[in-house]
Amino acid sequence: MALAIFLFTYVFIAGARLPYLKLDRPGGALLGAVLMVVFGVVTPAEVYNHSADANRHAIDADTIVLLLGMMLLAAYMSQASFFRTAGAWAVRRAHTPRRLLLAVTFISAALSAFLVNDTVCLMLTPLVLATVEDARLPPAPYLLAVCMGSNSGSVATFTGNPQNMLIQGASGLSYASFAAYMALPALLSTAVVAAGLLYLFRHDLPVKQFEPHPPPPPVDRGMMVLTLTVLSGVVVAFFAGLPMSWSALAGAALVMALARREPREALERVDWVLLLFFASLFVVVYGVNKHGYAEDIRVLFEPLMAGPPLRETLGFAGLTLVASNLFSNVPFVMLARTWVPTLHDVELGWHVLALGSTLAGNLTLVGSVANLIVFEAARGKVNMSFLRFLRVGLPVTLVSFVVGLTVLLVEHALF
Repeated sequence: MALAIFLFTYVFIAGARLPYLKLDRPGGALLGAVLMVVFGVVTPAEVYNHSADANRHAIDADTIVLLLGMMLLAAYMSQASFFRTAGAWAVRRAHTPRRLLLAVTFISAALSAFLVNDTVCLMLTPLVLATVEDARLPPAPYLLAVCMGSNSGSVATFTGNPQNMLIQGASGLSYASFAAYMALPALLSTAVVAAGLLYLFRHDLPVKQFEPHPPPPPVDRGMMVLTLTVLSGVVVAFFAGLPMSWSALAGAALVMALARREPREALERVDWVLLLFFASLFVVVYGVNKHGYAEDIRVLFEPLMAGPPLRETLGFAGLTLVASNLFSNVPFVMLARTWVPTLHDVELGWHVLALGSTLAGNLTLVGSVANLIVFEAARGKVNMSFLRFLRVGLPVTLVSFVVGLTVLLVEHALF
């Protein structure tokens, strides 16, 4: 029954629609979680149990709390006009369409290294659309720069994207050690994304200079100083090894207390649907793990990873890249995090899982929630089909993944 419910849920996770059931991904995941409980695959006690043993409860509350805290911080930064100010600053200094593309890519990546990439895409997409319309530039390459740059930049830290947060909870690795290994692969992967977009859209981006004049956004300087100071303190707490979930939530609560604004506006900017999606997926995947199907899936793919450590790592990397598009990256990480402890080099395995599952998001339009956020916001202005995205995503993803994986292997060989 657990496997049947998982496969039923996967239909919705993959973005398919069933007749008479107009459910999207979060709705399908919630239905799957409820079915797991209704049919006795998972008990309510297992859903709510907050034992220190992560294998004895379904929902990883730390991941949910961490995601909530970072979303709230990003919401207050948006209220302070941080994202609009950063965008206006980049536009004033770009001067050419190609430099603007580079600026959008690297700003998206840098912000996503510390804030959740989905939230960054939600905040930046309207600004980028307005800028390229004002400059009469084709929007597609710049929107791809937002989502692909956000995906590649989010590789760098545990707080960059939801799947990295899952890995943080399961791996026991510190924020500092993870960032030390992942920062360079993230940077070089972002450089590959930028270079790939420049090359693939070389005929669409004019060489001539342009002088867009975005009106300076109204800035609440007090709020800006407050949010950036608190965010810096939260990041310091991460590097100091303090509990990440409560550090993020404490920072958000501090801003909420000192901002002198109604909290409702910030709370309305939180992606509660994504949090529901996560909680539901935790229950569904727990049911699969509880009855041993996750191990059965691992055994099924074991021939791909059989052999010496290097072959095992390459096989696991390739599996992660492909399966993250077949299963979607978050559900795959939920499954694969039980496999990593069986690898020869466990720490390298966690890094490979983070790299592969995140860069896989650049392969297809449905490979990342960030992609869907960007092009849903641009609906009616950009026609981005699955194949059009794939023509760009395939070469960019393969090259960036090879570069990032090579850097990881060298880092682990040297350190």
